[in-house]
Amino acid sequence: MRYRLTFVAGVVLGYVLGTRAGRERYEQLKNSARQFAQNPAVRNTAETAAQQGREFAGKAYHVVSDKVGDRVPDSVADRVRHLKERATHNGGQDDWGTSNT
Repeated sequence: MRYRLTFVAGVVLGYVLGTRAGRERYEQLKNSARQFAQNPAVRNTAETAAQQGREFAGKAYHVVSDKVGDRVPDSVADRVRHLKERATHNGGQDDWGTSNT
């Protein structure tokens, strides 16, 4: 799914950059994209996907940490610890502006 979205975004970007339709068509595309992004169904789906991703990452973290144990280099462990602290002290928001609930 991620690759499909990346492909579609690339096609749209290529069209916008390569088109000769002018500023009017660019504004139409921009407004369509904004309306799509602000659609409540799209926002709910994105939030659900983000939540499921966080849950999966949490489960994967525990499975990997049980199998790897103390064999992780200190630099990696420090980075993971830093990211976890930042997530808990970021007021419930991640870098994308979605809540961590």
